[in-house]
Amino acid sequence: MRTAVATRIDAKLLEDQYSRWKQNPREVEPTWSAFFEGFELGLTEKPSNGAAAPAMAAPPSASPTPNLAELPVQTRVEGLVYAYRTIGHTIATLDPLAEERPEQPLLKLGELGFQEKDLDLSVSSKFYLGGREMNLSEMIESLKRVYGGTIGFEFMHIQNIKVRNWLRERIESRPFEPAPSREVQIALLRELLEAESFEHFLHTKYVGQKRFSLEGGESLMAALHTIFEDCPRRGVKEIVMGMSHRGRLNVLTNFLAKSFATLFAEFSENYIPNLVGGDGDVKYHLGYTSTRKTSGGEEVGIRLASNPSHLEAVNAVVEGMARARQRILKDTEERRMVLPLLLHGDAAFAGQGIVAEVLNMSQLPGYRTGGTVHIIINNQIGFTTLPADARSSSYATDVAKMIEAPVFHVNGDDPLAVAWCAQLAFEFRQQFHRDIVVDMYCYRRHGHNESDEPLFTQPSLYKEISSHPSVATLFRKQLIETSVLSENEADALEEEFESRLDRALQAVKVAEAQQEKSSFAESTAVFQPSYSHEPVPTGVPMERLEKVVRALTTVPEKFRIVPKVKRTVIDRRAQAFQHGGPIDWAFAETLAFGTLLAEKTPVRLSGQDSRRGTFSQRHSVLYDMETRERYIPLQNIGADQARFCVYNSLLSEAGVLGFDYGYSLDFPEMLCLWEAQFGDFANGAQVIIDQFLASAESKWQRPSGIVLLLPHGYEGQGPEHSSARLERYLQLCAEENIQVCNVTTPAQYYHLLRRQMRRSFLKPLVLMTPKSLLRSEQCVSSIGDFTAGHFNELLSTPALSGKTPERIILCTGKIYYDLINYRDANKINNAAIIRIEQLYPLDERRLVSLLGEHPENTKLVWCQEEPQNMGAWTYIYMCLDRIYSHSRHVWFAGRGASASPAVGALAAHKREQKALVQDAFTL
Repeated sequence: MRTAVATRIDAKLLEDQYSRWKQNPREVEPTWSAFFEGFELGLTEKPSNGAAAPAMAAPPSASPTPNLAELPVQTRVEGLVYAYRTIGHTIATLDPLAEERPEQPLLKLGELGFQEKDLDLSVSSKFYLGGREMNLSEMIESLKRVYGGTIGFEFMHIQNIKVRNWLRERIESRPFEPAPSREVQIALLRELLEAESFEHFLHTKYVGQKRFSLEGGESLMAALHTIFEDCPRRGVKEIVMGMSHRGRLNVLTNFLAKSFATLFAEFSENYIPNLVGGDGDVKYHLGYTSTRKTSGGEEVGIRLASNPSHLEAVNAVVEGMARARQRILKDTEERRMVLPLLLHGDAAFAGQGIVAEVLNMSQLPGYRTGGTVHIIINNQIGFTTLPADARSSSYATDVAKMIEAPVFHVNGDDPLAVAWCAQLAFEFRQQFHRDIVVDMYCYRRHGHNESDEPLFTQPSLYKEISSHPSVATLFRKQLIETSVLSENEADALEEEFESRLDRALQAVKVAEAQQEKSSFAESTAVFQPSYSHEPVPTGVPMERLEKVVRALTTVPEKFRIVPKVKRTVIDRRAQAFQHGGPIDWAFAETLAFGTLLAEKTPVRLSGQDSRRGTFSQRHSVLYDMETRERYIPLQNIGADQARFCVYNSLLSEAGVLGFDYGYSLDFPEMLCLWEAQFGDFANGAQVIIDQFLASAESKWQRPSGIVLLLPHGYEGQGPEHSSARLERYLQLCAEENIQVCNVTTPAQYYHLLRRQMRRSFLKPLVLMTPKSLLRSEQCVSSIGDFTAGHFNELLSTPALSGKTPERIILCTGKIYYDLINYRDANKINNAAIIRIEQLYPLDERRLVSLLGEHPENTKLVWCQEEPQNMGAWTYIYMCLDRIYSHSRHVWFAGRGASASPAVGALAAHKREQKALVQDAFTL
């Protein structure tokens, strides 16, 4: 199923690469660099027998190029060793279904500069097995055992020599390690039998039901249990896991110890999930949390994140959850106590872009989790797609080389090798705090799921699979043949587990018959109060504001702040506070953060350029103009304050939003904000928004209080910098799942952020944030607006001179200021304006009350900047139509329906903006 592709290294290529390496070793690939290191060592080092290495007349770059056979023996020996280390993985027997070892022409004797007659030469390498002398044939066989067995190692691409040598020593010492103890081997067989018996049991008891069986990849359980048992020794207290469907039910029951009775009940045709609220999800999407004891009695927590069918979307969420758990456990230095463990499919790992995004964030300061162990369940096929149609790289894992992650390819039919790889991967992660990949080659005994027929597209392959013995069968036979256990003992292991499954199934049937099942058995739901429109007091005493402002407007004595920043940010804020205002948007935000921090509520903000702010408005981090030393005022409010974290993220939306969402799940006490550079770019994270923010509470009962800051507003900047797609979030709104706001004053923003952390329930907040209003002289608040009051979901601006209005204009966000300016400029005194600051959940009772203050025949107009098929128009129209039972007409003032969010020309934008504002008063 996998073929090695190789080409002959010609003399010119060798010559060119050597020339480049001589000038700068970093100019060539690490593999080439390693080869030339060995080449030159062969010229300078003495062989192990003490004889001087023969001199060479000219380097390989000289012309004419020498034949490899003419190079000194020691040079060829070093080249031989390096060749196996770099490409030995291409001859490893990885495919359980392959009948022969793959061939690699570049490892043939002639390619390495040797002949058959040289096999009896006594050779050694200072860099292999400590310089032990042996025949050339023995060395080759030894290298084949190490690098061409059932494990293929890729590590020579790692540029850090310390890391590379650490791996090399452990890899090359493996043949000399003692065999695992009898107890370990029997435990391993038990894990395989449990995994296999579980799948067979479901297959016979629940015929035709989807379960995304692990069959063919049961050695996964060997890897998981090996890591779990090693946790206490490695200092790990918790594992945070993510995985897609393949084998998920097996992992839930046989690894996380979810009870069989609960799972069997979920297979029942009459099963309705006992949830606190919401719709639930299919059983192979659900997450679970448990605490298990190792064989030594130590407790280890395991958290499996819920995951939708968007296979790799959970990766970022898991990383965020893991970092949150590390903060809770005060493990923020080495990050050794919480292990992120991600299970992947081969096609998804190679094909989905979020994999690269999450790998890229693995060593970044704001997103580092101390390294992740990745295990790929390599079915060697996607749904029906073979690797030749699914990727351009040799391996599904090649994307991991971008961060120089080691990769262990291992044959899934060798559970001892799988367990060894898992153990070494875990040790590597703890040692170097970096990602590592175990690529377990296996097969999929059934189709994509149990109702899929794989023979339609891979008839010959599945004929072969149907006759291939399971890994448990193979390992059982191996242990019996080596007298590790007897036939009877093996039978007893299998019967023991099958009886457990039968008892659990019978218990479920009895419970169903007697209707005695507990209403919330094993529920992981989180009880939340219902959404409330009741105001939450969020003002703070003046003394607290003064303390925060003092920290915000003070820098260390010798800190050389950029003069313009001092003048436009530090000094201006100090003056504004001293005079009671005006307080602009960015200052209000900083006051919200600062007061929360002073009240011991931590704050995390991440996004593209969030430290300074896309529009140079925030300046949460100050820089010394000569040393670029950083100073963060919000971290210097007081000794007993909470921690403020602000990070410029990688240029990613899906990965970073997924990470921050995961963080918010496991650290709800922190105000966690993700900011888009422009709101338009949030559509790059649409999977996270759809599958997690909008629906996760309903599907998986996992509430989140994450805040999305999405710059939104029409200022003539073209289609890509105008709309945060407000309509998309409103389309996702139902069952009080999220909050969608578009506020118009700095004080409103301040109170909204504080309300997010001062209520008794959690809801994601999607907030349209301003651009031009950041520096508008109108969009300001006075200091009294911050010391008292609360967030107002609706704001009413009455008609001028107290006249009874002839029209009421409803709007949200920035357009309010255009409407007010037009009304004042044209001395219109018969129009009232109502701002809907919180679009969802809409306080309909309050809205009806405000509208009821005016005659029923008052014209009702909705005004927005966005085209008619975008923005909040459709949502508001449906709300008002329902409220008034189709009896009240609502007029629309805005841009006409459009395929593009905005025009590209500033002049056209201004004409449109002027016309829609005029329409609001004249329709």
